[in-house]
Amino acid sequence: MISDNGKDQGREHEREGDQGLDQEHGRERVVIIGAGPCGLAAAIELTAAGVDPLLIERGAIAHSIFDYPTYMIFHSTPELLEIGGIPFTTPNEKPTRLEALNYYRLAAVRNRLRIRTYETVTKVVRREADGAFTVTTENRFGEPTQLTADCVVVATGYFDHPNKLGIPGEHLPKVFSYYKEAHPYADLQVAIAGGNNSAIDAALDLERSGALVTVVYRGAELSSKVKAWTRPMFLSKVDKGRIRMLYQSRIVEIMPHAIRVDTPAGYVELPNDFVFTLIGYQPDRTLLRELGVAFAGPNGAPHIDLATMETNVPGVYLAGVVSAGGNEANSIFIENGRFHGKLIAEHIAARFKHNPKH
Repeated sequence: MISDNGKDQGREHEREGDQGLDQEHGRERVVIIGAGPCGLAAAIELTAAGVDPLLIERGAIAHSIFDYPTYMIFHSTPELLEIGGIPFTTPNEKPTRLEALNYYRLAAVRNRLRIRTYETVTKVVRREADGAFTVTTENRFGEPTQLTADCVVVATGYFDHPNKLGIPGEHLPKVFSYYKEAHPYADLQVAIAGGNNSAIDAALDLERSGALVTVVYRGAELSSKVKAWTRPMFLSKVDKGRIRMLYQSRIVEIMPHAIRVDTPAGYVELPNDFVFTLIGYQPDRTLLRELGVAFAGPNGAPHIDLATMETNVPGVYLAGVVSAGGNEANSIFIENGRFHGKLIAEHIAARFKHNPKH
């Protein structure tokens, strides 16, 4: 069951003979790195195929969703977020962040998945002798562990790695790459860098709570990706002067009490208390590059077989947004990434069937 650093609460005795546990001590059939929706979906599909995977998650289950704004409502309808054939029920047209957290936690419990939370995979090395992988991890106490896996599924997502502006002052404690809720910023000067859904949603939420909001966006007009039901609401606030919108502009410096902005009319300095840099995220490719996974260019897509999600490195599979190109991270969501698990499970199960020792 869900565990902390491998304490599986006696579950090994209940599932003796499963393919994930018929290995030598410390050896797993499949290790899944990441227990977000796509990692959980892959684990459920593997379990259904008779392969019992071990998931290793650096935070909590569905940690990326936990980091979403507290009162966020998904763009997707609930059936598009379902995994493992478990219905996602909600009285609302679109589910909330809290409902999603409850749903994915329930999916893990119902399928009795083995999950080691608050443990970070620090290194994965493919052994030349037998093609297996040595997986090194570190728990939240800094204690290292090591295990062997026949296959590795990387489902690390991208929300842990926000894009940066690369400007002076971005390190200041008043600057955040994540937005949670508006209450702490009432009656304060708040700047938002960005012009997509996360930035626009945050601006509206902050304005409703009494913050003095300035949105700084490189584009000449509002992004076409902004939700249809949000766009008129935001533009109305801008027209009425409730939100200041600076198009074709960028923040070039953040100071303790102000920001410097490059605008079409020249540089301006604006009073400021807090800054949110909501300009997107990128998958962390470090483990993949160390493993020898090939990429199409420095920020391109990793080399994968789209029929199996296996990379050019035998035994290494990708699930979810980590399989997208660096400039196409928004092309894969829970809605389509959840199906990667079935492709992976079918290929791995067939592999073990034809070669039980590997």
